[in-house]
Amino acid sequence: MPAISTTTINGGYLTGRKLVYPIFLITSLFFLWGFSYGLLDVLNKHFQTVLGITKLQSTGLQVMYFGGGYLCYSPIAAEVLKRKGYKITVLMGLSLYSLGAILFWPTAHFSSAAKASASFGGFCVCTLVIACGLATLETAANSYAVVIGAPESASARLQFCQSWNGVASFVGPLIASHTFFTGENQYNLTNVQYVYLGVSCAGVAVAVLFALSKLPEVSESDLKGAADVEFADENGRVIPSKPLYKEYNMIFGFIAQFCYVGAQVTVASFLINYATENATYTAAQAANLLSYALITFTVARFVATALAMIFEPSFILSIFAVLAIAFNAYVIAGHGKAAVGVLIALFFFEAPMYPTIFTLGTSNLGKNSRRGAGILVMGVSGGAVFPPIQGAIADAANTRISYIVPLVGFVVVLAFAIYSWMQSGMRIMRPKVESAATVYGGTVVGGAVIEEKLSFDKDGAVERTEEVAVSAIRH
Repeated sequence: MPAISTTTINGGYLTGRKLVYPIFLITSLFFLWGFSYGLLDVLNKHFQTVLGITKLQSTGLQVMYFGGGYLCYSPIAAEVLKRKGYKITVLMGLSLYSLGAILFWPTAHFSSAAKASASFGGFCVCTLVIACGLATLETAANSYAVVIGAPESASARLQFCQSWNGVASFVGPLIASHTFFTGENQYNLTNVQYVYLGVSCAGVAVAVLFALSKLPEVSESDLKGAADVEFADENGRVIPSKPLYKEYNMIFGFIAQFCYVGAQVTVASFLINYATENATYTAAQAANLLSYALITFTVARFVATALAMIFEPSFILSIFAVLAIAFNAYVIAGHGKAAVGVLIALFFFEAPMYPTIFTLGTSNLGKNSRRGAGILVMGVSGGAVFPPIQGAIADAANTRISYIVPLVGFVVVLAFAIYSWMQSGMRIMRPKVESAATVYGGTVVGGAVIEEKLSFDKDGAVERTEEVAVSAIRH
């Protein structure tokens, strides 16, 4: 097989200092959509107050964000990624993100309680445009974080990048608690304009940074060439080439991701309502509690990053899913400030689920890696389905009982975690994989490729030939 020109070492993926700047840029994308998502949950309660809409109606933001953006636009983003590569896809996503954010300015300016339906509809459209941009960014960034470095550390690398998503997601509510719920601001939308103007400017700044940066790319020609080579998992076992619809692990991963994101969104979206109804907190205090919950979420992401370097990702997911189910059950049954504290603690155990499910669901896809990544991102559309169900239950009964909805999602995640753990041989510790010293031949990307490694004896003769698994990234 012909060799591919690359300046990387250790099998073609980036290592050491070469990995720092690309990871920094990817992390900035996670920060942007974390901030946007953090604001979304606070806007739910703010629009209920200013526009006089119900809890069920307010979930229209989540329907647009996760349904319109992630479900409908993710396939388009995946196709752009396949045809144009990572950099063009990221720039397209940032453009849509910035456009949607700046549209909040005229929408907020012309909104009033007298025309609540039209006003809220305008915000839903703005949210849809932002979501299309974020779906595009997430399709590219999650996949890029996985393929750019060593395959055996992919889960830890994605956990680290996703951790900064958590950092931004608690900054959003922290800002919102002071700008949306204090003084006269709690009854108008003026500050919404300025907050989203800042969001738009941040998106433009990151886009300029990406446009001026030279990043390693995975070529489409390499992906096509991958059809004729054998792929292997991180243990060196050959993965048979098969059509995407027969990638059952990926399909189960999509279902788990759908249910997880639905659960995560409902847990956060109704926290303010839960704290004000089930305890004695004001809306401003509850918004601060949401920030504390998201700080807990962020800390858990960094903790999970460290754990992923030691333990098998599927084992970590299984343990965290069991604990999430237990804490969620208490939230349904509990009352008062103690129950609110348990709800905040629930954020810790749900935090590592998204990147772990994504890594497990897209592992060993070989030539199907890019489309598989797009499908897993479509799983985020669960955030459009679960909130209206929970909102309807909350309106009919109460917010506390409505938390049975995320409980169902966590049960599905546990089923996928156990399935993945069994597939890995029920290992607890993550296996150590040594990098190949000498590799001949080469194509591709998005998974491991079987290559030959030659070892020589002291006289220079070939002592043995090994088949090793590597990943390749073209510069």
